[in-house]
Amino acid sequence: MKIDFSKTNGLVPVIIQDERTLQVLMLGYMNEEAFSKTKEEGIVTFFSRSKNRLWTKGEESGNFLSVKNIEVDCDQDTILIKVIPTNTVCHTGSFSCFGEKDSKGFLYELEEKISQRIDDKIQDSYTYSLYQKGINKVAQKVGEEAVELVIEAKDDNEDLFKNEAADLLYHFLILLKAKNIHLADIEEILLDRNK
Repeated sequence: MKIDFSKTNGLVPVIIQDERTLQVLMLGYMNEEAFSKTKEEGIVTFFSRSKNRLWTKGEESGNFLSVKNIEVDCDQDTILIKVIPTNTVCHTGSFSCFGEKDSKGFLYELEEKISQRIDDKIQDSYTYSLYQKGINKVAQKVGEEAVELVIEAKDDNEDLFKNEAADLLYHFLILLKAKNIHLADIEEILLDRNK
């Protein structure tokens, strides 16, 4: 990975993107030292132009950005870092410096919440209690929700239809977890089919 720091007087723009939802969270700048530290520690460190020093995002707030992937653009003068944010990213308290959460990537966040409830064995969680009953019960529940969605599709109550669709999708995500398969795996198949 070669970055041309000389082209922009030692600083390159860095786009920070949520790894799960792909929402752009913020823009910062890095010099070579900040980039090296980011790669070494796995936590995003910028070069702060206002402080004139290295600045690890979250060093004061605790809202760190855990690095998941680093890419460089075709001109080798802009960096894209996909992260998992600890909390809100913007100093104003917003989820992103470009506004609040974007619902388009919410399914990946929901998938992670489902996984966390199961992995952490949250006893009072409906999700965990269904998962504990085994793959047959989870699959049966997906089937029940699919049938309920089909029934609502034949009627004219849009709200009931949307709620049944949400129930089916939620239980489908539990089934994926039970099968140790990720939503991204399914998305990849759909993308391949669309070529």
